[in-house]
Amino acid sequence: MVQKLIGRYCQLLTVIIVICLVLMVLMVFGNVVMRYAFNSGITVSEELSRWLFLWLIFLGASIAVHEQCHMGSDMVMDKLPPKLQKIGTVVGQLLMLWVTFLIFKGSWAQTAINWEVLAPVSEWSMAWVYSTGVVFSVGTGIMLLSDLWFTLRGQPTPTQIRKAQHALEQAELERRSSEAAQADIRNAVKK
Repeated sequence: MVQKLIGRYCQLLTVIIVICLVLMVLMVFGNVVMRYAFNSGITVSEELSRWLFLWLIFLGASIAVHEQCHMGSDMVMDKLPPKLQKIGTVVGQLLMLWVTFLIFKGSWAQTAINWEVLAPVSEWSMAWVYSTGVVFSVGTGIMLLSDLWFTLRGQPTPTQIRKAQHALEQAELERRSSEAAQADIRNAVKK
């Protein structure tokens, strides 16, 4: 149930990211065209495109955490016995939760501090800039708690299962490709 909600949340984030990217491109390109063609521009587009870029980065980072695409090194973990691997995984997940909490705490404080501060051009609250960290940390915290739950139960996360299936499919595809290439070589030699 929670995994379905997280999956839908990540789909929503993907849609929002696409909207942010489209708006950024339109604003920046439109501003460039207006400056060169009409010797004017939309001043607010520079500020808004920077804000959209911030939202795009933080929302994309949430999706990366869900897909377990964040940076990591399995070199040491792969050499450990299974029990120590589980302990290492739990410690890593707890550290990520702690850092996520620190991001939440700092972003929440900055959002509250900057609630009345207005942006120089758009005159919108600067809290919109700092709330990116709040949205990131809440969503990511739930995802990390879900992954921790699966780890403590000794089960792979749905993302790990999906990655393993993808790796098997990729290995099968490479095997078939190699066999086809070898057959082509044999046929070429026979001629």
